[in-house]
Amino acid sequence: MELPHINLCIMQPTGYLHSLGLLDPARYFRHHLRQLGAQVTLSKNRLQHGAINFVFGAHLGFDASQRQRHTCVFVNLEQLGAGGAAVPESYLKLLGTSAVIDYHPANVPVYTQYPEDVPLAPFVHAPYLATEGGQPPIPLAQRPIDLLFFGSMNERRRKLIARIEQQGLSVSQFDHPVYCSERDHYIRQAKAVLNCHFYESSRFEQVRVSHCLSLGTPVVSERNAHTDPPPHYEDAVSWFDDDTLESFFATTFGSSDWLEQSRQQLARFGTLDATAAFADILEFAQGYHLGHTPHRHTGPWQPTRMNLGSGKDYKPGWLNVDILARAEPDLVLDLSQPLALPAALPSRTCGTVQLARDQFDTLHANNVLEHVPDLPGLMTQCLALLKEGGVFEVEVPYEKALTAWQDPTHLRAMNENSWLYYTQWFWYLGWFEHRFEIDTSCYLDAQLQPCAHERAAFMRLSLKKIPTTPHERTVARTMQANWIVPDDEVVRTPAHTPTPSAPAQWLEAEMAAATPAA
Repeated sequence: MELPHINLCIMQPTGYLHSLGLLDPARYFRHHLRQLGAQVTLSKNRLQHGAINFVFGAHLGFDASQRQRHTCVFVNLEQLGAGGAAVPESYLKLLGTSAVIDYHPANVPVYTQYPEDVPLAPFVHAPYLATEGGQPPIPLAQRPIDLLFFGSMNERRRKLIARIEQQGLSVSQFDHPVYCSERDHYIRQAKAVLNCHFYESSRFEQVRVSHCLSLGTPVVSERNAHTDPPPHYEDAVSWFDDDTLESFFATTFGSSDWLEQSRQQLARFGTLDATAAFADILEFAQGYHLGHTPHRHTGPWQPTRMNLGSGKDYKPGWLNVDILARAEPDLVLDLSQPLALPAALPSRTCGTVQLARDQFDTLHANNVLEHVPDLPGLMTQCLALLKEGGVFEVEVPYEKALTAWQDPTHLRAMNENSWLYYTQWFWYLGWFEHRFEIDTSCYLDAQLQPCAHERAAFMRLSLKKIPTTPHERTVARTMQANWIVPDDEVVRTPAHTPTPSAPAQWLEAEMAAATPAA
């Protein structure tokens, strides 16, 4: 059977740095699935039409209605249940009504009564990390960092690190969040990485630990009654508990015996392989895909929300439109140019997309309008696409602020009068039956918080599509270049069909008078 395309989709709210932490497990999944012959892509917030989408980070926000048109398998990496992560109830409901892959059996009963239906993904050796960077590993004894800690900080971790440093060690930490190869550079320079629990549930952090060991760096890990590591980690990690912390870091850590033990641990960990487990995961995903396909909506998508923009501003569950292909929108489309409606347009992420007049409830443009060369053309197209009562949400830099011209691609600055043609003088744009009115508006400061006029860096408005009044249409007929009247149909019957006749005498005389003398 031909393997379906697999898309690994990481959810990232705009500007949320910590979604980068999901790249490590996503790369791990990509490696193992490619090893099994699957074609695998990696995306940010974007589901792929017709693919099996493995979704990472859905606890950060996921539009569940997307499951109607896409095959989604959710990868849970959160510690769930008592003492674990405070995830939204909607996330647990999503897991309970979806196909899920988890990393720890204690998570599964929190969201389903059928734990046997949830495959578990073991995180072990990632061979691609051993050779990444192209340089041989630094011998452990020569590494400049004794003990490295990275991750979110809380009071529990802060107290534990303080106890370690009281034994004469310095625990190196980042002063800002660092992920991916930038973080891995420092992991390779450490004699060991410190792993300590964030939550009271204290489940063993397989993703973090397997990544460090695969990079060739030992891990020393806290252990308590709830840690419960998989068996293959028992002799892959140096353990300490509340009773042995001081003695371990005062006498054992960094010794020649510990260095030799760590080298052996790294060698044993390098022999672990998760291929068989991922073969089961791939089979599970294929089976779910086959079962889900007959129930998936396969007709043209008729979205009701459109986002003008993509890139970092991509909105999952919306139709995202951009003029730049490199922004990876759902549709590459310039709405300032004429578009015959209705239109059926192909999309890599959504399949066929239907666009029609009066279709959309909401349009959204965040710092877009200041870039558009033909803004009246764009506003005209948006008015046509919105249904009556629909809203166009707009955010633009404010004319009198430094933000107005900080971007070299800005073509215009916006102020309170920038909306008059779309709300009051609509006839100048050729509009007749509908126009916009300002529904809500406010000024925003540089941190995008509502503020007074004198501190404004941006403007935020909601423009509602409304019908014009009889008086407004009367004024439009007065102000536009033509009369805007119907092209009345003439119904002719044989009894009333005029026949040619001789010209009247006055017409003959007029024609003769107009003819020059010979």
